[in-house]
Amino acid sequence: MNSSFVLLPGDGIGPEVIAEARKVLEAVAVRFDHRFSFDTKAVGGIAIDQYGDPLPAGTLEACRASDAVLLGAVGGPKWDDPTAKTRPEAGLLALRRELGLYANLRPVTAHHQLIAASPLRQDLIDGVDILFFRELTGGIYFGEHSISADGRTASSVMEYHVEEIERIVRLAAAAARDRRGRLTSVDKANVLEVSRLWRRVAAAVVAEEFPDITYEVVLVDAMAMHLISRPATFDVVVTGNMFGDILTDEASMLPGSMGMLPSASIGDSGPGLYEPIHGSAPDIAGRGIANSLTAHSPGPGLPGCAQGRSGQPRAPGARPRLPGFASRTTTRRPRPRRQARRGFLTRARSPPSAGERSRNDIPAIRPGSGAGP
Repeated sequence: MNSSFVLLPGDGIGPEVIAEARKVLEAVAVRFDHRFSFDTKAVGGIAIDQYGDPLPAGTLEACRASDAVLLGAVGGPKWDDPTAKTRPEAGLLALRRELGLYANLRPVTAHHQLIAASPLRQDLIDGVDILFFRELTGGIYFGEHSISADGRTASSVMEYHVEEIERIVRLAAAAARDRRGRLTSVDKANVLEVSRLWRRVAAAVVAEEFPDITYEVVLVDAMAMHLISRPATFDVVVTGNMFGDILTDEASMLPGSMGMLPSASIGDSGPGLYEPIHGSAPDIAGRGIANSLTAHSPGPGLPGCAQGRSGQPRAPGARPRLPGFASRTTTRRPRPRRQARRGFLTRARSPPSAGERSRNDIPAIRPGSGAGP
C-alpha cells in the first residue's frame, strides 16, 4: 500500500511527539511492506513567525493532496498577545473548515496499566469506554464575532443548521449501533434556542434511522457532573462544538491526563486529521520528557483511514472508516433491518458490575495543562 502523510509538528512539544509518531509509521511500513511518504509543513505559531499566517497556502495545499494529516500542537505564550492580528489556533480552525472535517472523535478509555494515575477511585474508572463525537465546523467557534468600537461590548454567535446536526448525529448513531447500542446527546435546550433545534433534529434522525439503539438526552451541566459520578455508564456521546471541547477535556482526566488520549477529525471525503488532544506544553518543550503516546497510538490505523477494506481508495462522499476507536465490550447488539457498518469492531472484555459504580467520596480533579480548541 502506498500512502502519503503530511506532518504538522506545530509548536511546543509538537515537534517532539510528531517525530516519534513518524518512527512508528516507518516501522509499520517496514513490517507490513507498505510505502509511506512524509511531507513536513508549518502550522500555528511557527507558521506565523515564518510566513505571517498560521495556515500558509502551501500547508493547506499539501494537506488536501495527502491521505492523512498528523498534527502535534499549536500555540504558546509567545503568541498570546490579545492585540495580535492572528493567533496560532486560527490556523487549526481554518484547517478543519477547509478540509471539511466536521466530526471530531475522542475515545476515552481507562487503561489498566495507568488507572492509578486517575484522580478518581478505581471502582469509578473501571469499565470506562466512551467515544465522543464533537461537531467541529459549526457552532459558536465559527459564528460571527464582533466587538464594539469602545471595546466594552463583545458578542459571538452560536449557529447550527439542520444539515450540520444531522450528519454528526448520524455518524455517532452508527458508531453506537456497532458498539454497545447507547447514544447520549448533550445540549442546553432549557436555555438556548440553538440547542432546541439540535434536540429536535437529533431525535428525528435517531427515531427514523436508528430505532434499534438506546437514545438519551442530557443537559450539558448535568453531563459535566455525570462524567465524574458515573462515567462507565456512557457509550457514545454526541454534542456541539463548544460543549464537546469542554466535556472531552474534562473526560480526558478520567484515565489520568489529557496527554493520554488521541483524537481524529474526519469528513465525508479527503484526508483526516489525527492529533493528541493535549496542548503545546511549552513549559516542558525541548526537555525530552514529553509523552508521545497519543501522537503515535493512532499511527498504525492512519493508512486504513484513506483506504477501503479492499485496499482501494475511499470513494468521494463515502462515509469514512474509523479504525482505532472500537468498543471493548463483550457482545454486539442485534441490528435488525440494517447491515453492520464497517469500521467499528468490538473487542472482548467483561463489563463492570453495578456494584463497581459507587458514586460516593469522589476526590477532586487535579488541574491539567490546557488543550487546543
